[in-house]
Amino acid sequence: MRCRVRFRSLLVGVAATAILFPSLARAGNGAVPSLKANSVPNNSVPNNIVIGFVGGFVHSDNQHHGPVQLAERIQKDSPQGTFVRVFENRRRRQARQLIDRLLGADRNGVLSAEEKTRAHIILFGHSWGAAAAVLLARDLRQQGIPVALTVQVDSVAKLWQNDTVIPDNVEEAVNFYQTQGFVHGRRLIKAEDPEKTQILGNYLVDYRKNRVQCPEASWWDRIFTPGHMQSECDPRLWSNIEGIVRERIAAGATAKITAMGR
Repeated sequence: MRCRVRFRSLLVGVAATAILFPSLARAGNGAVPSLKANSVPNNSVPNNIVIGFVGGFVHSDNQHHGPVQLAERIQKDSPQGTFVRVFENRRRRQARQLIDRLLGADRNGVLSAEEKTRAHIILFGHSWGAAAAVLLARDLRQQGIPVALTVQVDSVAKLWQNDTVIPDNVEEAVNFYQTQGFVHGRRLIKAEDPEKTQILGNYLVDYRKNRVQCPEASWWDRIFTPGHMQSECDPRLWSNIEGIVRERIAAGATAKITAMGR
């Protein structure tokens, strides 16, 4: 009980500090345009829908953060028909509504069984954003919409959330975490139904042995959350994630071409 109270106090303190000192939130400057579809024709369903979530109070256009950088790289040279967008972790509802619109190619406002089954969705995020990715997958399960992949990076759930159990509409899931500092991510994720969801792994990233320089990080992050900070700007980690995501994007494009040829 004491541990729970202390953890709750810690989260409240972190939130209060970020609100009282906006610089700690490292908000974006608005110079980066919103990520949009990559050559998705009108009235057609994207081959791939890639949705990312940033952590904490970070803005979705802040280029100093791993999820935004990853989304920008994917958008630049992904196959035609790939849609990429990043959201703040509190914007899960907007992300779900966007997916509904993208899948509803017939524009009648209701998703048919065919529209749901041809979805190829990839979700990823860092910190609170990683938990948001799992929760969005859970929202989509309620609609009968499958998810190809979820990627959690140092996943931190809010007090009323559960980012441990991956819903059975997710085909594959992978988790990366670190254990340094006051804030560190979920060590273990598990499948709600192992026959439907493959957990690719729960991977520890040890920043005590392999430190990463994060020049844009705040003094708060450097002192109190060094590992969590490094997991967000680690180029090797995000390059690894990019490779995993691109493999699933290629699979989605191939599946669409195969379906068109039938």
